[in-house]
Amino acid sequence: MGEYKCKECRDTGWILSKDETGHEYARPCKCRMLEEARKRFERSGLATQFRNKNFDNYITSGNCILEDAKSQAEKYAREFEPEGHENLSILFSGQVGAGKTHLGTAISQELINREVPVLYMPYRDALTSLKQNILNEEEYARQIHKFMTAEVLFMDDLLKGKVTEADINILYEIVNYRYNNSLPMIVSTEKTVEQLLEFDEAIGSRILEMSRGYVISFKGALLNYRLYGKAV
Repeated sequence: MGEYKCKECRDTGWILSKDETGHEYARPCKCRMLEEARKRFERSGLATQFRNKNFDNYITSGNCILEDAKSQAEKYAREFEPEGHENLSILFSGQVGAGKTHLGTAISQELINREVPVLYMPYRDALTSLKQNILNEEEYARQIHKFMTAEVLFMDDLLKGKVTEADINILYEIVNYRYNNSLPMIVSTEKTVEQLLEFDEAIGSRILEMSRGYVISFKGALLNYRLYGKAV
């Protein structure tokens, strides 16, 4: 018999464990979660970005703000440890078109290449789907659980568009769970740090605390790739 790709689960995708009462149950193996993370990225609309947007092709054009952002993102990816990360998250905030999603994608690619599962969460699409299923308790719980418990969550375009009370409640549920359980996030948002706190202090303060040491702010229209093609 040939060697298994994954010795932990013998390529079944599941590992048998026992709960506190001694009952046996099957839990997903890390290899299964990693494969699911890759597939979710492909289905997310980031498939092209996942293949092509990396640290090497993030163009800074000598702009010190972009160079620092790239350096910080590379450092985060390089030093990320699956165990003992102690709430370590990273926040990209501010100027539209400065490459926040690009850097978040580059980090995600690096982590997945190191077999750390990353779940991509496009903020508006995810919140819309959750709100549509809020009366269906089983489906709502299934959907929100994956965002709450993912090993690493890439929350892209946080607070994009109009924000409702329902959005705030759902977002708090996700962020607070991850905060309390030391589960890291990669967050991109057009909001400034001050606007995050003004929007909702409970949510904003948790994200900022989790990202302590890795809060990257972009300020200035000249950083907008979409308008100028490159940083000036």
